[in-house]
Amino acid sequence: MLTKLGNLATSRKLENAIFFSIVLFVFKIIFPVIESTVFLFVNELLVTGAVFFWTLYVIDFVHSKITAPLSIVLNAGILNALIFFIISVSSAIFNDVADIGSKTDFVYTIFSTLLSFVFVASLTYIFSAFRELFYLRQKRDPQKYFNTMVLFVFLASISNSLMFINSDLDFLKNTFYVVAIVMISINSLRVSWIAFMIKKQKLYLLIISVVLSALFGINFALTLNDTLVTDIIINFSPALHTFLNLTMIYGTIYFAIIFFTALFHLPTAEAFDRKAEELSSLIDLSKLVTQVFDFNELAETIVSTTNKVCNSDSSWLVTKKGNSYEISSVNNIGYVIADKLTTAILDENSDMNELVTLNQRSIKVKVKNDLHTVNFNALAIAPLKVHDKINGYLFAGRKQNMKFDVDDLKAVGAFADYAAVALENAKLLEESLEKERLERELEVAREIQSKILPSRTPVVKNLEISALFVPAFEVGGDYYDFFRLSDDKLGFVIADVSGKGIQAAFIMAEVKGIFESLSLLIESPKELLSKANEILKNSLEKKSFVTAIYGVIDVKEGRLSFARCGHNPLYISRDGKMTPYTPNGIGLGLDFGSKFSDNLKEMEIKLNNDDIIILYTDGIPESKNTDMDDFGYERFERVILENKNKTLDEISTEIMQRVSVFSEQKAQHDDITLVIFKWNFNNNLTGEC
Repeated sequence: MLTKLGNLATSRKLENAIFFSIVLFVFKIIFPVIESTVFLFVNELLVTGAVFFWTLYVIDFVHSKITAPLSIVLNAGILNALIFFIISVSSAIFNDVADIGSKTDFVYTIFSTLLSFVFVASLTYIFSAFRELFYLRQKRDPQKYFNTMVLFVFLASISNSLMFINSDLDFLKNTFYVVAIVMISINSLRVSWIAFMIKKQKLYLLIISVVLSALFGINFALTLNDTLVTDIIINFSPALHTFLNLTMIYGTIYFAIIFFTALFHLPTAEAFDRKAEELSSLIDLSKLVTQVFDFNELAETIVSTTNKVCNSDSSWLVTKKGNSYEISSVNNIGYVIADKLTTAILDENSDMNELVTLNQRSIKVKVKNDLHTVNFNALAIAPLKVHDKINGYLFAGRKQNMKFDVDDLKAVGAFADYAAVALENAKLLEESLEKERLERELEVAREIQSKILPSRTPVVKNLEISALFVPAFEVGGDYYDFFRLSDDKLGFVIADVSGKGIQAAFIMAEVKGIFESLSLLIESPKELLSKANEILKNSLEKKSFVTAIYGVIDVKEGRLSFARCGHNPLYISRDGKMTPYTPNGIGLGLDFGSKFSDNLKEMEIKLNNDDIIILYTDGIPESKNTDMDDFGYERFERVILENKNKTLDEISTEIMQRVSVFSEQKAQHDDITLVIFKWNFNNNLTGEC
């Protein structure tokens, strides 16, 4: 009943409560004494409405405080004490109603009405408190029991008013009264919320319940006596008087049951407190594991929680670093002592894959020339396991003569599991940060490389040019460039730095600067490469080297001169044939003495009309398929010959398509660079070398 009607908005409940209260107050001022049945009916209707809506409103207020049931009990007790105080003081001061005045006097009417409203306010809060405590911590919905009790309390209260109309109806009141008491007794047994209180709260509740049970009982007895307050309440509303009696009975029975329930729960209170603390700690650790990625902070929380929940004297956490262990956090034990003790234990028990306990462990530890003896009567050791891999151990030690029980060991094991997860999260975060750092570095390298390579090919008379670069990774070690040496001469270079990734990209950047500078000073390809090798002496590591071809095309004379430093052959497509040119030369950085210059040869070629010059890196011929076969030079040459009449861009695209199809099931493992020239002028030269 109250539950369904309680769904009204709080503001609406307050408005209705105030409305009924104001109307009731005015009604009592106008009609201080009820002498007719009609007025009695109106009076009880107004009282019932005021009590009902004030109760609905107060229920919302009490419900907001339900997380602290002791405070609700105390508030109900204070209001009950207020009722006792009013009854006692008024009885001591005034012998009967005549001492105040006639019931029709204005002063008496105001006094009695205000006093009755105090009782209405107190009873609505007390009854609301009983209701909220009744529903607190219930696993099943007991609504029908409470609503049945409310119904019979209401019927008992109304039947008391009917007796003033016809005294022969007292059997109705007695019947409803008895049934209401029976329902009160049944509902008072629902005190499951006591089980969820800690031991200290249960002791406190034990004392309070004795006081309140006695106080409610005394108030019930006082309301049965012919006192001034009793007379005022009955004159105000006979139904309110019955409601007062039943509420006092409810409190007497309820707190008597609370006393015995709390008393019987005391022996298990300590165990419950421990379980509650363990559960709370596990919840807190769960939040930390998902929200805090600083492993040191998590480790400190884990060891301190282990000490608190497992009632241990000391605890510490060790994590595995390579083949050794290091102390991550300690609680109530020194780092040096914990380290010595850990080393001694793990040396004797190197295969602890499961949670174990060791008894009567002692070790002598020397700290600052002082010899300390550490004694533990019991040690619990839980491994930090993730995917069956041990990453550390959680230690808990007791010095007192008390071993770890099963619950203690479960708690230590649970905390170790959280520590293992936290450690794994910390590692994953570290890896993620490292990956993010590398990605930022790669982004920088990509920007550098994009500035190193030409944004477009130069426009040269009688010469068609196409270039293509496809890195195997985010950045590559291949390089090509063009240099306008004069109006009639174009320099070019293609290079391949050993290795891949960022290091190769930065070497490539340095190589660009060297070639760009030397091309302005030296025209001979051989001399330029020799000088470049000398400069790289202070830059390249021993295992690093650079292969390259540097050449110059004289567009006025139609001549190509170039030198090769260990790079792939230069191809020329002429008259339907592919001719490779491999003048001697070793890679830049392989030798910084005279051997490099002595082995380096320069070659000059006269160009014929429609000659195609092909420069490339080994990413093309060494591309592999699923059978680990190379794309090879034969396929490379065939593609060029089959498409020699197409534009250079079309030839480049066709080469890449063929390579991609060939190695579609195999990831690209090396950078691909392709530079193609086509001579479009008939020099009437033979093309001899």
